[in-house]
Amino acid sequence: MARSTPRTISQSIPLAPQQYLAPLLILLGSLIALFFEQQLGDNLIYHRLAVSDGEWWRLITAHFFHTNLHHFFLNIGVLTLLWVLHGHLYTVNTYLFTFIFSAAVSCLGVHFFSPDLKQYVGLSGALHGIFIWGALQEIKHKEKIGYLLLLGMLLKILFEQFYGASDDLSEMIAAKVAINAHLWGAIGGAFIFLVISGGNRLLKSAHM
Repeated sequence: MARSTPRTISQSIPLAPQQYLAPLLILLGSLIALFFEQQLGDNLIYHRLAVSDGEWWRLITAHFFHTNLHHFFLNIGVLTLLWVLHGHLYTVNTYLFTFIFSAAVSCLGVHFFSPDLKQYVGLSGALHGIFIWGALQEIKHKEKIGYLLLLGMLLKILFEQFYGASDDLSEMIAAKVAINAHLWGAIGGAFIFLVISGGNRLLKSAHM
């Protein structure tokens, strides 16, 4: 595969509709959840017992809610940063599919492997999936920054698994940081990258 053409300064901010529409939809969904949490939260936030009773939509909708404004702005900041970093690689369909799949895997991982966690909210699990997907896409396009981003994320996840999340972060968002949601979200993003890349290779082989 040929090395991708380096982006110029004028291309550094991904402003094509295909590049910003999907993150914008996530932002709008989070804003709606923020302003109407009292009306919507009881039916949409991840509650372990509710999901066990068949309310599977909570695996996705929980991600749009947050514990407080600090939590909201932290996640929206990461959402924006990832768009600036990787938005040139986004398409609406691929982004939303990766986001939804990572969100679902994140909550499913928590549901089956973190029985002590009874409630979950926040974009972070799904955003870990988007981050991993973006880093792997950069590597696929022969961009060295992809290796640095991937290594940084892997070190972060390993640190959380061995030492837990920062006490300051837990205090800021007024909740225990769901580090296993980060782990499973990242796994979801990596899985989607491998599936889509493998599917594309098969399609190319079939047309040769």
